[in-house]
Formats: sequence, structure tokens, C-alpha cells
Amino acid sequence: MDETEFWELIDAAREGAGGDPEEQADLLVERLLRLDPELVLDFARHFEARYNRAYRWDLWGAAWVLLDGCSDDAFDFFRCWLIGQGREVFEGALHDPDALAGLLGEFDEEIDGDGEELGYAADEAYEQLTGTVAPDLGIAPAPAEPEGTPVDLENERALAQRYPRLWERFKD
Repeated sequence: MDETEFWELIDAAREGAGGDPEEQADLLVERLLRLDPELVLDFARHFEARYNRAYRWDLWGAAWVLLDGCSDDAFDFFRCWLIGQGREVFEGALHDPDALAGLLGEFDEEIDGDGEELGYAADEAYEQLTGTVAPDLGIAPAPAEPEGTPVDLENERALAQRYPRLWERFKD
């Protein structure tokens, strides 16, 4: 599975779910069940690599503003959700986390920002296809700490300065 096929699966599931992350995860599992188990593992590698790539302080700060606070677990689920938003939003957020203010359309605080179930979709599909737990993916683990310069998540003034567009859209 190449990168384009990975993003096509993500996009098709998101569009079919109408933006609901839990429904997107269910649709993604359905689509992955149509594939060979090795392709499901390829999908999992693509997902995990992007999940690890998004483990960055600047993105955590953006998530903090967007979600009005963001614990360790919430940031994990946010990164899954961010991948679920598709390539343009994901890459745009990595390039400039404050750009999320313009990259995101409607934002429903009840369901958006939490894609926990998306993070399990490949594992669930693999188990259903093979009856066994997915093997180690053979990719480098996430760093112990987020990449980049730490962000003082409790300092609203600093967050407002660092993420002016997100602050204006989600905090005012």
C-alpha cells in the first residue's frame, strides 16, 4: 500500500461517516476487512508513522487551544483524529499548527478532536481477518517526549500569541 492508497482509505471513510470520527473508524474497519492482512499491516504502518510524526509540542499547543485543554491521552486521540481529517489538513497542521483555524470546517466540540477509535481500526481489522493480534510493525517507536520546543500549555497569553488564528476562532 502506498501513501496515496492510505489517504484514499482515510478520505473515503471520513466522507462516508459525514465527519463523525467513531463512524469513520467503523467504516475504515469495514474497508480494511476487504484487504489482504499484509495490506492492513501496511495501512497500520502508514498510520503509526504519521501518528508518531505528529508527536510535537507545537501541535500539542494547537490542540490545547482548539480543545480548551488537552491531556496526554487527549493529545493521543487528537493525533488520531488529525490523521482522520485527511492529508491536506494533517500536512497543513504539521507545517503550521495555527493554520488549523482555517483548515478545519465546522467543528463540533462534542465529537471533533477525538479519534481514539481510528487508532485501533487496523488492529481490529487484522484480528478479524486472521484471528490473531497484529505483529510488531517494525517501525521506530515514538520519541519519549514530543519533538520541538516545549510549550507552556497553562500560559494563556503565550498560547494566544503563538496561535493567534486558533485563539481568535476557538477562544474568543
